[in-house]
Amino acid sequence: MKLRTAWLTGCLLALLAPLCLADPARKHSPSEVLLVSNAGSPVSVRIANEYAHRRHVTAHVTVNCADSSLSVAAETIGLADYSRSIEAPIRAYLKAHPQINFIVLTKGVPIRITGAPLGSCDENSKEPLLTRGHPSVDSYIAALDYDLLRGTRRIPIAGSGAVGAGLINRYWNANEPFSHSKFGGYLVTRLDGYTEVDATALITRSLEAETNQAQILKQGSVLFDIQPRFGLGDKATQPGPISADAITRESEWSEFNADMRHAHDVLASRNIPDELDLTDAFIGNRTNLLGYFSWGSNDAAYTMQAYQSLKFAPGSLSDTAVSTSARTFLPTQGGQSLLADLISHGLTCGKGYVDEPLLQAVASPTIAMDRYTAGYTMAESLYAASHFVAWEDIVIGDPLCAPYLRKR
Repeated sequence: MKLRTAWLTGCLLALLAPLCLADPARKHSPSEVLLVSNAGSPVSVRIANEYAHRRHVTAHVTVNCADSSLSVAAETIGLADYSRSIEAPIRAYLKAHPQINFIVLTKGVPIRITGAPLGSCDENSKEPLLTRGHPSVDSYIAALDYDLLRGTRRIPIAGSGAVGAGLINRYWNANEPFSHSKFGGYLVTRLDGYTEVDATALITRSLEAETNQAQILKQGSVLFDIQPRFGLGDKATQPGPISADAITRESEWSEFNADMRHAHDVLASRNIPDELDLTDAFIGNRTNLLGYFSWGSNDAAYTMQAYQSLKFAPGSLSDTAVSTSARTFLPTQGGQSLLADLISHGLTCGKGYVDEPLLQAVASPTIAMDRYTAGYTMAESLYAASHFVAWEDIVIGDPLCAPYLRKR
């Protein structure tokens, strides 16, 4: 027993080493950010103007499409309309401005594409094989120019009732600041929520976190809400890369529990307060959360009351293992737990999914919290923690948010 414990400890330390020794983060400039608003959406235009003013962002592209802030139907856009009205003007700007690394979309820009060759759909879909994908707009933009880069991997993905294809994220588990010139693609985030107030509050919280992080750290903690009924897994194996040429089934649920346990070890090594809950209960009634990772409504003990009781501190970061947590940013009833609820409760940065992504696509808690607390931006942290692009992912918040970056 002692020998096995020592061996496991050695494996864990070996895995932790590259995370804890990540290259120093650097401060990114507003000149690296391209802001995208929808001229057909007054809400989108106002949010964009607010962000440009408060973050001093001058690069701005206006697109023209249906206003997704008005109806659930308008949150989805066909591939041809997306290519013409959204991607084309963005591509034209990027061609002349190679310094751009981050792209910010605003509420009012659709969240989902239909009829794409990448992205997932129901395995029983009758749509044509080559055009039945439903990726997020955000993740599709994140993969711009991937087709031109040597070594880009397209991977078939199937499981949990879904089928489709995505691209392996070239920035996954990177230990250095992001740049388009080195990694290709872009880190795309979105300012969104149930209301315009929710969306603009993301800007306020980001700025507040950067100016008041020392005090915020004294009052809050990160919550990892494990569901042990799914198995605790082996944290020495997490996070793991996608090494197969095709994904034919969803990963074991115990692996996400193991990743949360590993993330707890990273934070403990940095004296960052956190709560690792190993009980069967779904945890609620927590305030000043600095971070939050859980099974959301997939937890066997989930209650909406507990989920709605969670409150967040400025600079907080989250992801939940929920298939459709970003299926809409409009008020709705029923279905799985939503990222938009956490935004309305004070979350600053988060990740969700417009359709079934499989558990492999959920952000690694270990990588996300390692990078974020080492000073990387929230966009770098959540993208480094994510396996795929041109898939179902949406990242919410100000991409420049980096409250743990040490001032030099």
